Amino acid sequence: MQIAEKTVVSIHYTLTNKAGETLDSSIGQDPLVYLHGGQNIIVGLENALKGKSVGDALQVTVEPSEGYGETREELIQEVDRSAFQGVDDIDVGMQFMAQTPWGEQPVTVVKVEGEQITLDGNHALAGETLNFDVEIVDVREASQEEIEHGHVHGEGGHHH
Repeated sequence: MQIAEKTVVSIHYTLTNKAGETLDSSIGQDPLVYLHGGQNIIVGLENALKGKSVGDALQVTVEPSEGYGETREELIQEVDRSAFQGVDDIDVGMQFMAQTPWGEQPVTVVKVEGEQITLDGNHALAGETLNFDVEIVDVREASQEEIEHGHVHGEGGHHH
């Protein structure tokens, strides 16, 4: 069976950046299981997997536009330390939930300078070219319930 819309796909993958550093991997763990066409993985990887079958192995390069997007400068801003009431120590790398016009959004502290805290609301991999080594482990038809819910159920997926 080939990977197509409304199939459940199991893959092993290793994700590296331009420098060849491993950012994530399923090797030594259960494979990643997703609903193809359900927007469960980044579009660049999903597009590359379409039409592939069990046993296929491929290398995929995903540019930011089909990954986590370009870095958006408007999502980086300085705020006063007073915005963090009840938080005594603020360090680079800490994450908080911020109220935005679009609802709650995770932000990461990227700089602490006196009373000024710089926050970044971009995804950690925004602006990055991503390199995937992928092996297709399994492909099956999705159940009607999985299609309706937009994600995989059962082993490797969501349990209700």
